[in-house]
Amino acid sequence: MSTLSRALSDGTVIARRNLLMILRVPELLVNSAVAPIMMTLLFGFIIGGAIDTPGVGYREYLMPGIFVQALLMGAVTTGTAMASDIRSGIVDRLRSMPISRSAVLVGRTTSDLANNSLVILVTAVLGLLVGWRINTSSGDALLGFALLLAFAYALSWVMATIGLAMPVPEVVSNASFTVAIPLGFLSNAYVPLESLPGPLQVVATWNPISALVQATRELFGNAGAEVPPTAWPLQNPVLATVLWTALLLVIFVPLAVRQYWRAVSR
Repeated sequence: MSTLSRALSDGTVIARRNLLMILRVPELLVNSAVAPIMMTLLFGFIIGGAIDTPGVGYREYLMPGIFVQALLMGAVTTGTAMASDIRSGIVDRLRSMPISRSAVLVGRTTSDLANNSLVILVTAVLGLLVGWRINTSSGDALLGFALLLAFAYALSWVMATIGLAMPVPEVVSNASFTVAIPLGFLSNAYVPLESLPGPLQVVATWNPISALVQATRELFGNAGAEVPPTAWPLQNPVLATVLWTALLLVIFVPLAVRQYWRAVSR
């Protein structure tokens, strides 16, 4: 069996273990779903009335941003869980078994992909209840959801690297939120970019989160009459998101594997 095949096979077993943990402790999934619910209600019904989104209702405009913010919050769980597994000794027990060296990471990121799928489903149902609609074809909609999950998978490797670099769950959680919250708010997730001050507009325009949000808005038909900035990532958001996803995987998959072996060798 090749190294890759063995990593995928062993990773599947570990992913199953992680998913069974969610079934036994469903609060883990509930916690992941609470943040998008609160953000939808807060922005959609309290703050949204003060935000002008030409050609589309604010809650329709908002939901693609809520999807992305939910994935950002969910990615924090990856880093925290990795740090927790190392601290509790579970990883040491797994290392004593004849498994692939990257199986723990593959299992964690794969199970988090399944968890993110459930979070997106819950968020989509909530969006439908508050007035969000998909105004394009089923093919475009499926591509939108696929982009969300692909980017979330890449982001989980980023957070796994952070979690392995600081194997104390509380510190990892704080560090991950320090990354996730600015990424979400310094983007077009909640307000049109033209409403931001000049220097922040430049940052938000090149923020990969903005490209993902713009891509899903267009694929779900929620962009309205908004004219995206002339910067390349927002003029070609689908391609930009694919490139960002590939870049994150190329950089952080080997970094996470290397950091994993450093962490377990301490």
